[in-house]
Amino acid sequence: MFAAADASLLVTLVLAVALVAGLLVRTWLASRQIRHVAAHRAQVPADFASTISLAAHQKAADYTVSKLRVGLLEMAIDAAILLGWTLLGGLNWLNQMLLNAMGSGLWQQVALVAAFVAIGGVLGLPVSLYQTFVLEERFGFNRVTPKLWLTDMVKGVAVGAVIGLPLLAALLWVMGAMGSSWWLWAWGLWMGFNLLLLLIYPTFIAPLFNQFKPLDDENLKARVTALMARCGFSAKGLFVMDGSKRSAHANAYFTGFGAAKRVVFFDTLLNKLSPGEVDAVLAHELGHFKHKHIIQRMVQLFGMSLLGFALLGWLGSQVFFYTGLGVLPSLQGGNDALALLLFMMVMPLLSFFISPLMARLSRQHEFQADAYAVAQTSGTDLRSALLKLFEDNAATLTPDPLYAAFYYSHPPATERLQRMTP
Repeated sequence: MFAAADASLLVTLVLAVALVAGLLVRTWLASRQIRHVAAHRAQVPADFASTISLAAHQKAADYTVSKLRVGLLEMAIDAAILLGWTLLGGLNWLNQMLLNAMGSGLWQQVALVAAFVAIGGVLGLPVSLYQTFVLEERFGFNRVTPKLWLTDMVKGVAVGAVIGLPLLAALLWVMGAMGSSWWLWAWGLWMGFNLLLLLIYPTFIAPLFNQFKPLDDENLKARVTALMARCGFSAKGLFVMDGSKRSAHANAYFTGFGAAKRVVFFDTLLNKLSPGEVDAVLAHELGHFKHKHIIQRMVQLFGMSLLGFALLGWLGSQVFFYTGLGVLPSLQGGNDALALLLFMMVMPLLSFFISPLMARLSRQHEFQADAYAVAQTSGTDLRSALLKLFEDNAATLTPDPLYAAFYYSHPPATERLQRMTP
C-alpha cells in the first residue's frame, strides 16, 4: 500500500516538475527571441540589405514578437487547462458524470474522449479567434471571413466525427479485447490508418476545404514536368490550390503516397514567384524525396509510436498512473479511455525536451534538399525565391541563435542562404 501511494506521489511530482520546467524553458527561450529580434529591428542585416526593405524587415520583427507574446499567453492557458483536467479533477469528474449517465462500456469511453476533445476545442477558441482575426489581420495575412471560418469549423467537426469516431471505437475495442499485447495491435491499427489517410486525404478530404484546379500555365507546366522527369519523379497531377481565400502566406507541397502523389501550389506562390523560382522551390521538395527524408520520417514516426503504445500498455495497467494524475480508475477495468487521454496530455511535457534533436535533424534535411535544388536548377533562383518567401511570410531574419537551435525545423535565413553562395 505504501509502495502504491509512493508511486502515485512520484507521478504527481514528475507531472509538476515537467510542467514547471517546460514553462520556464519556453518562457526563457521566448524572452530571448523577443529581445534579440527587437534589438535588431532598426537595421536590415548586411547580407539582405540590397533585397529586403527596412519596412519589410520591421514588419517581420513586429510579427515575430507579436506571435511570441500570444504564444506565451496560450502556453499559460494550456498549462492551467492541463492542471484542471488532471490534478484538479476535471477528467475524473467528466468520467464519473458519463458513467452515471451511460454506465460502463465501450460507448461510455468513446463519449468520454469525444467530450474531452469537444471541451478542449471550445477552450481553445478564444486564442484561435484572436490569432486569426486580430493578429493575422493586423499584419495583412488573414483573408478568412467569419462565414468561411464557421464553415471550416463545421466541416472539420463533421470530418473528425466521420473518420475519428470509428477509429476511436476500434482503438478502444482493441485496447479492451486483445489482452496484455493490445498495444501491438493498436499500433498496427494506428499505422494502417495513417497510411490510408495518405491515400485518401488528397482526393477526398482536402477538396472539402479548398479548390484544386489543374495547373493551366503551359509554360510552367512544361518546366515542372521536365524538372520532375530529370529528377526521376512522377506525380498524379499538378494542381493549384486557392490558398488566397484564407491567407496571404504562400507555399507549395507534395501530398499523397504511392500512385496518389500530387504536387500542389498555392495560388499565392504562383503570383509571387517567377517560373524559374517555382522550379527551384519544387526542386527543393524533390530533394526531400531524393534523399528519402519522407521515408526516414515515416520510419521515425513508426518507431516512436511503437514505443509510445508500448509505454501506454504498461502505464495503463498501473493504478498509480491514474491516481497520480488526479483520476480514480475503476477496479473492474474499462479505463482505456482514461489511460489514453492522460497519456496524450502528459507525453508532450516530456517529449518537449527531446524536440531540439528532431529540429536539428530536420534542419540537416533542409540543407540537403537545398543542395539538391541548387544542383538541379539555379542557385540564384532558389536564393531569390527563398528571400521572397521569407519576406512574404514575415519570417524574421535575425532570430536568437539558441531559440532557433531549439525550435527551428528550417535553418535561419542567414545560414541557409550562405550555404548557397558560390
